[in-house]
Amino acid sequence: MNTTDPDRQLSGFVAGKEEKMDKREAILKGRTALGIEFGSTRIKAVLTDLQGEVLAVGFYDWENSLVDGIWTYSLDEIHAGLRGSYAGMRSDVKAKYDVDLTTVGAIGISAMMHGYMAFDKEGKLLSPFQTWRNSNTQQAADELTELFNFNIPLRWTISHLYQCILDNEEHLQNVDFVTTLDSYITRLLTGEKNTGVGDAAGIFPIDSDTCDYDAAMMEKFDALIAPKGYSWKTKDILPKVLTAGEIAGYLTEEGARILDDSGQLSAGIPFAPSEGDAGTGMVATNSVAPRTGNVSAGTSTFAMLVLEKPLSKLYREIDMVTTPTGFPVAMSHANNGTSDLNAWVYLFAEFSELAGHAIDMGDLYGLLYKNSLNGDPDCGGLLSYGYYSGEGVTHLNEGRPLFARTPDAKFNLANFMRSHLYASLGAVKLGLDILLKDEGVKVDKILGHGGLFKTPGVGQKYLAAAVNAPVTVMDTASEGGPWGMALLAAYMLLKKEAGGEFASLEQWLDEKIFAELSGSTVEPDPADVEGFETFTAHYRDGLAAEKAAVESMRW
Repeated sequence: MNTTDPDRQLSGFVAGKEEKMDKREAILKGRTALGIEFGSTRIKAVLTDLQGEVLAVGFYDWENSLVDGIWTYSLDEIHAGLRGSYAGMRSDVKAKYDVDLTTVGAIGISAMMHGYMAFDKEGKLLSPFQTWRNSNTQQAADELTELFNFNIPLRWTISHLYQCILDNEEHLQNVDFVTTLDSYITRLLTGEKNTGVGDAAGIFPIDSDTCDYDAAMMEKFDALIAPKGYSWKTKDILPKVLTAGEIAGYLTEEGARILDDSGQLSAGIPFAPSEGDAGTGMVATNSVAPRTGNVSAGTSTFAMLVLEKPLSKLYREIDMVTTPTGFPVAMSHANNGTSDLNAWVYLFAEFSELAGHAIDMGDLYGLLYKNSLNGDPDCGGLLSYGYYSGEGVTHLNEGRPLFARTPDAKFNLANFMRSHLYASLGAVKLGLDILLKDEGVKVDKILGHGGLFKTPGVGQKYLAAAVNAPVTVMDTASEGGPWGMALLAAYMLLKKEAGGEFASLEQWLDEKIFAELSGSTVEPDPADVEGFETFTAHYRDGLAAEKAAVESMRW
């Protein structure tokens, strides 16, 4: 394991206790860290000081498009979102502190994990960017899982690459670099081809002892594709793997102009290794050490448990990834989270406008979520699937949003909303049941973050019922992955300045960032636990209906 023992004392931790300074002074002196995360529906830039306190934020809303059967974003959209989120943050700095932002201490980029971006030597994108949402790689994923005896999900980069090989895609002859969205942005801004180990774990299987791509599996893959006669070896076209605390590169003059169209930002700013949203979620919830876990609930929903030992066998429902320092992590990942839930809330918003009593969206979410607490613990026989796309955990390559009930179900608004809130955790719970019940994975704490937890005491209560364990939501949970990426950037900068021995990421987070942060913990209610188990049984039984909907609804 290429990481420092998190239990050691802080000898030599000279830069760990950053002197607290005025916020404006910190910005002027560049004692700041910037995290930018490309989420499914929003790109968010978060500027913090080196203790993790948020100073300014910027947003850029966007949405993926289904083009020729591929879920994608164009390069123009990616670039516009990068600039837009930074511009929003820069404007926030100006409004709050009357400072024209010219530098930051460090930058880190994160994004939705997985997917496929292939470039030639000139940096030209050779085929449309395929996001994690695409499930057109079943044959590739199945063959690689058998070859490696290791679960290779459909959305992983190597699945997309091998599917292109199976399909004899012409662009493969000209491939020079295959990567993910966050790694692409880092290259765009620094010129360097690398990524963090957590993100790399969604590209190709990682050996946690070396914190690099698994050499034996890489050899098997190269032998498999050798008859194709490509001029490249697989490792040569994938990003170099870095761990938290290493320097990924420096902002170039060209990169500075791309990021900041006002022309005020200076070049030379160091970059932390980019990470996927799984890794930044771990950091944002201080869930990077063994026996910790977190659940990120948003457009996609995933649960990650940091392991003490390997699982007993391969499960197609469970991804094996790593923390940003290389610890093995078992992940239950659902492509579909709150998208359908959000769609129903928007429908109620439309009704409120039609009735002449428009309600603020934040208030509407709170009203509907809190009313769900009045529902039956098992949702009264109501069932829903928010499957906008395929779902690997339940082995469906396509999805259709579906709501169903029996004639004698208790059909009311509270149960309706509760069923959709449960369903947003439904697929993830199936994976967690494997880890917690079948494998007996030990977890000391589970933390929740993401949009599902914005209404206090609701999503948190339901997650506690789903895992039958206490769930903590930190006061910083709403900052999410971009804040986690800013923390990784701050850690890299402080470690760089220390010059020598420095605390592990696990220890630094525990003792320097989260020690004084507050949060709330909800214990599982036995009635809710029993009710969620009943709902889950219905959820499993009803998958045949979801499958039939996929097969029959082709218009």
